[in-house]
Amino acid sequence: MTSLTDTDPASNAVFRWRGVLLLVLAGAMSVVLLAGLGLRAATEPGGTNSYALLADAFLHGRLYVTDCFDVDCAFYDGRNWVIFPPVPAVLAMPFVAVFGIGFSGFILLAIGATALALALWWRILTRLSLGREAAVWLVLALAFATPLYYVTIRADGVWFLAQTAAFLFVTIAIHEVVRGGSLVLAGAMIGLAMLCRQMSIFYLPFLFALALKPDEPLISFRWPHWRRALALGLPVAAALCVYFLYNYVRFGSPMDTGYGYMMPGPAGEETMVDHRIADFGLFSSAYVLFNTMYLLVQGFHLQFGGVTMTVPEAMDSGGTSLVAASPFVLLAVFAPMRRPVVIGLMMVAVIAVPMLFYHSNGFTQYNAQRYTLDWLPILFVMLAFALRAPEVRPNVPNGLVAALKVLVTYAVALNVVTMAMLALTT
Repeated sequence: MTSLTDTDPASNAVFRWRGVLLLVLAGAMSVVLLAGLGLRAATEPGGTNSYALLADAFLHGRLYVTDCFDVDCAFYDGRNWVIFPPVPAVLAMPFVAVFGIGFSGFILLAIGATALALALWWRILTRLSLGREAAVWLVLALAFATPLYYVTIRADGVWFLAQTAAFLFVTIAIHEVVRGGSLVLAGAMIGLAMLCRQMSIFYLPFLFALALKPDEPLISFRWPHWRRALALGLPVAAALCVYFLYNYVRFGSPMDTGYGYMMPGPAGEETMVDHRIADFGLFSSAYVLFNTMYLLVQGFHLQFGGVTMTVPEAMDSGGTSLVAASPFVLLAVFAPMRRPVVIGLMMVAVIAVPMLFYHSNGFTQYNAQRYTLDWLPILFVMLAFALRAPEVRPNVPNGLVAALKVLVTYAVALNVVTMAMLALTT
């Protein structure tokens, strides 16, 4: 009996056709997800995103808001405050100026931001010498098999819009560094990202390592190193000063973000988050086991009920772990241990580990851990290094791109199932 090998033409043809079929299947499911995104955008009601209120406040020369559209507002000094960083409200100001606080186009804004980010990721991946086929699959994965899809479709909420905007700014920064553009612009983008999601500030060491040439040392007191560090760091320092001043004017201290003044739910209607903050505070070791399990282990969970346990009742609002929802990220273990990878892993730890002690893991969510979006761009750069074209990395393990196709198709399918089950149970 003759066995087929990787060099056998018939075997290669079979693998190519299977790859095409997987791409067609993943593409068809992506169209379904796009349709869901369009439906959500078309039916967004307005009056749900507190950034509209903050944008209106800025337009009227004040920092406090007169109402609150969500549960995470602060009450301090007799006034209501949106506790989240301000840049998404600045982005919304032109639209709120025209349409008022009932503006109902936040999901459309998020779609535009995500579309631009995906276009830039195509340029990033090709610049990193990723083969065209692998680049197609990674962009598809980013769009429809990561928390990016979830925060885009939920951008009518203040939390999700902030993550969508931060992801775009981080993407622009990585694009500038990878393609040899302006480090000052890259630093400014990280500053804006920090004014959406505070943990974005920790991208600076990763971007610095990514900007170095392979033959340059990581640590040097020569001017080229200082020039890079200042170009990246000074815009972020300016953004940090803005944020400190913003906090000082609102709450009397540069370091006070207002999270300690969050208003609890009405008596008898307290949420899990209300009970956690009341019992343990914003940060506590009591949250570590829950957050770790949901970050790395917890699988897709549809709750069944009824006496026969055959009635689908609800999705687990704690979400699905990154590994279970987006298993293709595990292929990053094949990334070579270059400086950007090592520094990137350190920054992932710096961002992710403190959040294990945080009172919320991104609640509410379903087939996602949305806080991972704060460091997922680093992981995608690592995936690009792992999956580089054979002519660039001759020793790349065989079958990685084939594995990527299967895992991404599965992850996209899981998102489709999630949307279907949410429609069924809500």
